[in-house]
Amino acid sequence: MLCTVASRIHYVAFAAALIVVPVLSGQQSKEIGIAPVPAQIVAARKVFISNGGADLAAQVAFKRAEEPDQAYNHFYSAMQTWGRYELVSAPGEADLVFEIRFTAPIYYNGNLATYDPQFGLRILDAKTHFLLWSLAEPVGMAWRKAAWLKNFDHGLGALMDDLKKLSTPSPASGESSKK
Repeated sequence: MLCTVASRIHYVAFAAALIVVPVLSGQQSKEIGIAPVPAQIVAARKVFISNGGADLAAQVAFKRAEEPDQAYNHFYSAMQTWGRYELVSAPGEADLVFEIRFTAPIYYNGNLATYDPQFGLRILDAKTHFLLWSLAEPVGMAWRKAAWLKNFDHGLGALMDDLKKLSTPSPASGESSKK
């Protein structure tokens, strides 16, 4: 009897928390505005692309595919195609440094190891060396080469979309971007 009463009290407390917490968080979200994107990202014209490399698991896969710098090469090509920023050959000439990296961390689900390949992009102020922003996009795992290339391209496309949204000036800033 005592256990039943105690479990009912826990059930009622849990149900009340489910009702109260969303109401409180809804009130807070109305008070919080959207934080600004660092002005350097929007105002920059010249970018140096740094090869942040790949972790060991990704390096093995890229070397097996005979393209050890696949992430860097494809990101560089996508940036050239986009044309938003002038790509420079030295960080001293740049407004921003884009450090592209590819990782494939391993997660264990019981006895099964699962890879989680992903792009990572760090955006640094070239003058101060401060990290301004960081982006990441997953790349679906695949065992066949054709599927891997499709997933890789999809992940890179998503990363580029994130970067395009981030670097586009908001209407409130009054700036126009070169596109």
